[in-house]
Amino acid sequence: MNVDASPNGRAGRSWAVVRPGPIDTHPLALVEREQAAPGPGEILVRVEACGVCRTDLHLAEGDLAPHRANAVPGHEVVGEVEIAGSGSTRFAPGDRVGIAWLRHTCGQCRHCRAGAENLCPGSTYTGWDADGGFADRTLAPEDYAYALPADRDAEYLAPLLCAGIIGYRALLRADLPPGGRLGIYGFGASAHLAAQVALARGASVHVMTRSEQARRLALELGAASAGDTYDAPPEPLDSAIVFAPVGEVVPAALAALDRAGTVAVAGIHLTDIPPLNYQRHLFHERNLRSVTANTRRDGVEFLRLATEIDLRVTTTRYPMSRADRALADLAADRVRGAAVLIAD
Repeated sequence: MNVDASPNGRAGRSWAVVRPGPIDTHPLALVEREQAAPGPGEILVRVEACGVCRTDLHLAEGDLAPHRANAVPGHEVVGEVEIAGSGSTRFAPGDRVGIAWLRHTCGQCRHCRAGAENLCPGSTYTGWDADGGFADRTLAPEDYAYALPADRDAEYLAPLLCAGIIGYRALLRADLPPGGRLGIYGFGASAHLAAQVALARGASVHVMTRSEQARRLALELGAASAGDTYDAPPEPLDSAIVFAPVGEVVPAALAALDRAGTVAVAGIHLTDIPPLNYQRHLFHERNLRSVTANTRRDGVEFLRLATEIDLRVTTTRYPMSRADRALADLAADRVRGAAVLIAD
C-alpha cells in the first residue's frame, strides 16, 4: 500500500464497509482518502499492524448495524504516533501505541463513576463509530490509547488489544475459582489467549470447537481435552466461556456446568438462544452472564499480565492490501489463532 507521507499531504488507503452483506458479496472496498489532522487531545497514528476481530466480520456482514456510512473497521491497532494534537500530553511523535475497541466514554454517568465505563450509554467504539485500523493511518483520542513496548513485534501485540482484553474480561465474568475447571466454546483469537491466562492460574481447560485445527492448537497450549462443539466435557465445569457467536451453544455450556457454575457469553453478537429447560440448564444456581466491551482498567491489567506470563500469540499473517481475504478466511474458520494485517 503506497502512501503519501509528506507533511502537507497525508493521503492513504483504507478498507471501508461500502455495502454490508455476506462476505462473499465483497462488502469491503479499498479506497483512497485524505487523512484528517488530529484534533485537541487526539493522536494521528501510522498503522504498523491491525488484528482482525470477529466483530469486524459482523460489521462487514451487517450483523451489527452500521453507526456510520463507509466505516473503516479495525480495533486492534499497533502503530507509531506521527502527530499529537493540541493539548495532548500522554504521547509524542515516535511513541508506540495501541488502539483498542473502547474509544470514548462520557466520564459522568453513574456507570462511569462506578468504574464500569464499559456500560456507559454514551460510549463509542473504534471501527464502528469512528474509522479504525484497516488503513495506513488512523486517529484516536490519546486518553483511550495504550502505551506499548517498542521492542515487541507488532504482529504479536495486535491481537492483545481486543482478543486478549475481551478474553480477559470474559474470564473475569466467568468467575472461575482458583484451580477450577473451565470450558471454552469456540477457539479462535480471543479464546486461545484466555485459555493461557486460565492455565497460568492453575485451571483445567476443556475446549469445545468444530475446528479440528483449533482443537490441535488447544492441546498444544495445554488444554486437558479438546472436543467438538456439542461434546460433553469429561468433567463438570465450574465456569465456561462461549466465544462462538452461536446461540445454540449456550444451552450446551449451561448443561455442562456443575452446581453454582457460571457461563459468560463473550461476543458482541449472538444468534438467538433456543428455549432453556429450567431443571437442566439453570437450576442449582447456575449463572448466565454477558460480556459488554471492556474498561481501560481491564486493558492495563491484561497487557501487564500478558508480559508476566509471556503469552504465546498464534497468528495468521496477511498484508493490509488483503484485508478482504482475511475476513473471508475468518468467516470460513481458516484462520489459526488470530488474523493480523501488516502494513504493506
